[in-house]
Amino acid sequence: MESLLHQPEWRMIDQSSVGPHFQALQSFGMDDTLCASVGAGQAPATARTWVHHNTIVLGIQDTKLPFLQDGLQFLKREGWQPIVRNSGGLAVVLDEGVLNLSLILPEAEKGIDINRGYDTMWRLIQEMFADFPQPIEAREIVGSYCPGSYDLSIGGRKFAGISQRRLRKGVAVQIYLCVNGSGSQRAELIREFYRLAKREQETKFDYPEIKPEVMASLSELLNMQLSVGDVMLRLLTQLKQNSDRLYAGQLNAVELELLPGYYQRIVDRNQKFL
Repeated sequence: MESLLHQPEWRMIDQSSVGPHFQALQSFGMDDTLCASVGAGQAPATARTWVHHNTIVLGIQDTKLPFLQDGLQFLKREGWQPIVRNSGGLAVVLDEGVLNLSLILPEAEKGIDINRGYDTMWRLIQEMFADFPQPIEAREIVGSYCPGSYDLSIGGRKFAGISQRRLRKGVAVQIYLCVNGSGSQRAELIREFYRLAKREQETKFDYPEIKPEVMASLSELLNMQLSVGDVMLRLLTQLKQNSDRLYAGQLNAVELELLPGYYQRIVDRNQKFL
């Protein structure tokens, strides 16, 4: 089976250096827009990179925490902006040392199996860092925030998590990569959020008991100071090797028309939950 990384062409939309005024809600509206256009054949396979400053992205389950407002007030006091995303998972930390990548792919006639989507992203990250001897594993890291079966780790310490969003025959495979900074400090922040938002109360849903020592950044794990720009260069190299054409692009006319509606949906969802 041919890898989904191999596409006739890859369009690259780079929003990794837009700055602190670029809000995460815009990103989630953007990915839904791209799913709709790529799924309808109105745009080619697209890779989008993005960085958001001081943002905590919550999952739907997080909004059901019994003392949610206490947790939210803590985050805001510490200078973080909480939002609720439209894909699965639990709370994650985004800051200037975290690179987010979305691969937006068209569903083939038979559809893209969910694990195949995850495996595509895992393989891409492995290829991006193939010059390092440390193997990159995909398995759940217990004690991490937003744990899942496709946590990416080196030596048992997690540096990335993958999620998927499916909409109108388009698939967005999304990953956050902790490039630099302290992985354990990010985890401490989420641990305190859960402590305040859950307390000792029994809940139907099992929230993670976070152990900060199981999380790290790539810079920490590879013993090399990496920047978001360094990782971007590695990404572009791999996309170029996996296509006949890689080009920098922006939203096309169809997407510009779709974006306001998808953005409003995520804004409405956040007003409802937060």
